[in-house]
Amino acid sequence: MTTYWCERAWLGPADGVREGVAIGVTGDRIASVETPAAPSPGAVVLQGLVVPGFANCHSHVFHRALRGRTQSGSGSFWAWREQMYAVAERLDPDSFRRLARATYAEMATAGVTAVGEFHYLHHGPDGVAYADANEMGHAAVAAAREAGLRITLLDTCYLSAGFGSPVRGVQRRFSDGDADGWVTRVEQLTAAYAGASDVVVGAAIHSVRAVPAGQLRTVADWADRRESPLHVHLSEQPAENADCLAATGRTPTMLMAEHGVLGPHTSVVHATHLGPEDIAVLGDCGVYACLCPTTERDLADGVGPSRALVTAGAVLTLGTDSHAVIDMNEEMRAVEMDERLISLRRGTWHADELMTAATSNGQSSLGFLGTSGLVVGGRADLVCLRTDSARTAGTGGDAQTAVFAATAADITDVVVDDSPVVTGSRHMSLPEAARDLDAVVGEILAAS
Repeated sequence: MTTYWCERAWLGPADGVREGVAIGVTGDRIASVETPAAPSPGAVVLQGLVVPGFANCHSHVFHRALRGRTQSGSGSFWAWREQMYAVAERLDPDSFRRLARATYAEMATAGVTAVGEFHYLHHGPDGVAYADANEMGHAAVAAAREAGLRITLLDTCYLSAGFGSPVRGVQRRFSDGDADGWVTRVEQLTAAYAGASDVVVGAAIHSVRAVPAGQLRTVADWADRRESPLHVHLSEQPAENADCLAATGRTPTMLMAEHGVLGPHTSVVHATHLGPEDIAVLGDCGVYACLCPTTERDLADGVGPSRALVTAGAVLTLGTDSHAVIDMNEEMRAVEMDERLISLRRGTWHADELMTAATSNGQSSLGFLGTSGLVVGGRADLVCLRTDSARTAGTGGDAQTAVFAATAADITDVVVDDSPVVTGSRHMSLPEAARDLDAVVGEILAAS
């Protein structure tokens, strides 16, 4: 058994922050939680505030190559998408793995212990499958393992460029032809990771514009049979809603409800532009609502109705999406701050709720069941952040410190399934990840 002695630890909304917490770990699970306790001989001492591991529930890892490079001039999401496609066109399995490994290492240093990779870079740039049709997916899994993270590979079905439009250009590498072709490939991927405790193979529907209505059910049925996570971009842009209404007479939410996509294993990502009926349906279905505030503001998407969704019955989770920022403390904070800007009211969200969204809610939405925080039976994921930095000193060292004061720069130690991944703010196995990231991004952007 490993024992971690925490100067302070957040034990969940009911118990809050306690001082002098001894956490005993057997295997990858927490076996005991004692407080107040003195540090025992041989215990790993964590000075500061310890919280459960963060779950980054929505990642497009290759978007990290665009950070800081898309901010000149003006435009919309659609202009940004063309820049993203230019990067997608240049990646091969080796450069993708190197980019993903360094980006996942950045996530680890930000306290992320599990990532949901919304993965649609399946084939070669010309749309022809690699010898192993899942080579790009394997590269993502290998990168996460090298960085010390658990991964839910949300293998994405992407079949059309829009309602009634075939894929074109770089989109050809996203497509399996039809949903049955997607199932055939994903069955092979699932078999490759059968029994793995650190990998979940889930499903994703890119969007209503990328999967024809008649094929939505095929993807949903595959996920239902396995009780696997099913994630989908939903109503991120007003244009998506308008096009869906014109093509089907329904909003994206209603179209997905009609085809059996929505349920307690479903995560709707962004959910930014919803009507009251959409919100009611999503709540009734008990979906996870994954907001990515730093990306949504970077892409000028808008502010989603987070409180209304949760009041209706949805469960809040968080992601960093395009990785304009990788900082789960900032994602938590931004949910409340964005609400203040549109509601002119403070306190829509409380710190304990946002901590739960970033930790146990997120882990469950990725299929890592039984992960319920720093409690007996929970996964042995611990994240320690400083309470004496220029940002956190004098803030009380509680959940409000983690949400409303701290940043990723305050995280000193990260343990994933009882394995130390970050110590002294340094990634233990990938200490040169920043240098590696700089090199691989330069190579990708220089490629013709």
